[in-house]
Amino acid sequence: MWAAIDFGISNTDVVVWDGESDVATVRHWKQAYQGEPSAEMVRRLLAQGDVTPRQLHALAVTGGHHRGLPTTIDGCALVGVNEVDAIARGGQALAQLPDRATPVLVVSGGSGVAMIAARDDRFAHVTGSGVGGGAMLGLSKLLIQTTDPGEIDGLALAGNANHVDLALIDVVSGPIGSLPPDTTAVNFGRVARLDRPPARADLAAAVVTLVSQVIGTIAVNAARAQAIEHVVVIGHLTDMHSIRTQISHVGRFFGLPIQTPAPAGHATALGALLSLPAPNTMRGE
Repeated sequence: MWAAIDFGISNTDVVVWDGESDVATVRHWKQAYQGEPSAEMVRRLLAQGDVTPRQLHALAVTGGHHRGLPTTIDGCALVGVNEVDAIARGGQALAQLPDRATPVLVVSGGSGVAMIAARDDRFAHVTGSGVGGGAMLGLSKLLIQTTDPGEIDGLALAGNANHVDLALIDVVSGPIGSLPPDTTAVNFGRVARLDRPPARADLAAAVVTLVSQVIGTIAVNAARAQAIEHVVVIGHLTDMHSIRTQISHVGRFFGLPIQTPAPAGHATALGALLSLPAPNTMRGE
């Protein structure tokens, strides 16, 4: 049995492979951030899946301050994995690609956003954004008094961002190229013209739209700058249906489809697992 842990800023993810199943059936679970990694924390995390360090051939660790962990815990060797490599391998595993040699831009959407160009076994961090899940939660706390992703998601799906944003049809008298009239022209631009605050659902939709458009637009530009035709978004930000929908919409808008597989919050932990020698057989090479 092999396992991996990704110590994220907001969530800690665990994946476990029994040595027989494929990527699609790897067990995974998470817990909210509870401080710096320690041997005792590792034991507790594994115990949530009825796993002990002594049952493992090896444990891959990545993210956060994983380098502060000991090299072994209860006889199990810990293998540190560079987070860029883990993100890239996890994205490759979840993306629908012709083969692993096909270049793909892996967008890791967590509290912040990192974008990795993956070309077979060559990985490079190319850009990122501070506008991600953390910004979404912060803006939501200020505007709709909640930091619950599930509540934000439900409100966003029920709301209309164009009750908060200005669309092209609001600011120009004629078409601009092939842009649809409901294309966002000014995020939150309508608010300054309103006599009363927008509905919570509309504000949630506007926050999700803003965050998704920033991520999607940067991803499209980064992919094109790298001459990459495939983009996949992973990370717990994609737990939200509204985020997946809006990021996919940005990709269609620019003519570059963006994959948003679900679930994908465990992808970086999965990538760390795939960096271990034995789990390489899971790739189907």
